[in-house]
Amino acid sequence: MNTIVPLEYYYPLYINLCLFLVLFTVLHTLILKMDESKNIGFINVSGYILLFFLIFYLGQRPIHRIFGDTVNYNFAFKKYQSGAEILNFDDYGWDVFMKTLSNWMSIHTFLTICTFIYIYPLYKISIFLFDKYWYYAFIMFIISFSFWTYGVNGVRNGAATSIFLWGLCFHKKKVIMGLFFLWATLFHKTLYLPIFAFILTYFYNNPKVYFKGWLFCIPLSLVMGGVWITLFASLGFADDRLSGYLTSESEAGTFTSTGFRWDFLFHSAFAVFAGWYFIYKKHFEDKFYFQLLNTYLVCNGFWILIIKANYSNRFAYLSWFMMGLIIIYPLLKQQFFKKQHFMIGKVMVAYFSFTYFMYYIYYA
Repeated sequence: MNTIVPLEYYYPLYINLCLFLVLFTVLHTLILKMDESKNIGFINVSGYILLFFLIFYLGQRPIHRIFGDTVNYNFAFKKYQSGAEILNFDDYGWDVFMKTLSNWMSIHTFLTICTFIYIYPLYKISIFLFDKYWYYAFIMFIISFSFWTYGVNGVRNGAATSIFLWGLCFHKKKVIMGLFFLWATLFHKTLYLPIFAFILTYFYNNPKVYFKGWLFCIPLSLVMGGVWITLFASLGFADDRLSGYLTSESEAGTFTSTGFRWDFLFHSAFAVFAGWYFIYKKHFEDKFYFQLLNTYLVCNGFWILIIKANYSNRFAYLSWFMMGLIIIYPLLKQQFFKKQHFMIGKVMVAYFSFTYFMYYIYYA
C-alpha cells in the first residue's frame, strides 16, 4: 500500500503530473519533428514510465472513502476471504474473479491487478493502432476527464470498458474479439450497449446518419427526458441495480446529474466535433475509425436521452472511455496540417484543459 503520498494529495499529484507531461509534450511537438529519433525516444521512455507508474500508483492506493467505491470493493473482498459464497449473479464473472483471487492475495494486490486490467488495454490498443506513436493516444486516455474516476471508483465498469478496447485490437479476428467482448459483459453488463453499437457498424457504417441521430437525441431528451428514463428503467437495462441508477434519488455528496447537463454535453461534443471535422472538412476515410466514431455516437446518444437521471454518469462513461481515441486517431493516421506535430500538442492541451478546469475551478 502506498503510504508515502497523503490522501489529500493523491489526486492532485496525478493531475499535476498530467499537466507536466502535457506541457513537456507540447514543448517537444514545437521544437522536434514527429519522426525524429529524439522525439521517438522521449515518447517511448515517458510512455512506459507513465504506464508502470499509474498501474502501481492507483493499484496500491489506500482503502479510504476518498476513492469512492474502493471501500465497497474492499468490503466484498474481505467477505470472500472469510468464505462467503457468491450471492449476486448479475455480473457473475466479476464475482468469480474476486472470490478466486481473494483466496490467494491481499486486497492491494487485487486492486493492482484490477488497475492493470484497466490501464494495460489502453496501452495495447494505442500501440496496435499507432505503433511507435502510441504515446500520444495513451496519454489522451490518461488525461481524460473520466479516467481517474473509473480507476478508483467505478472499478468494474472501468475494467470492462478497457477489456472492450482490448477486444478491438482483434477486430480482424472475430472469434478472439468475441471472447474479449464476452469477458467484458461478464464483468459489467452495461457493455452490451457499446458491443451492440460496434456490431451494428458492420451492417451500417455511414457516419452521416449516426451524426444526425446523435443530434436528434438532444431535443428528444429536452422534450421527453422523463419518458426515456422510465422506458429504459422498465426494460430493466442490464439489471435491477443499474435500472435503479435511472430512477433513484441522489445521495448527498455524490457525483450526480441535476437536470439537463449542458456542461457534460459540451464535453461529449469534443469527440463529435473532431469526427465531423476530420471526415467532412478534411475528407478522412478510414473504415475502422468510422466504426469507432459511430459506436461512440450511439452510446453517447443513449446517454443524452437519459441525461436528466441521477447517476447518469454511469452510462455516460459507456461513450466517454473512447473519447480521447476518437479525437486523436486521424491526427496519427494522416497528414492534415503543415505543423501537424504541434497541432497534436495543442489538441492535447485543449482536451486536458477541461479535466484540469473541472477539478480546480468547477468543483472547487
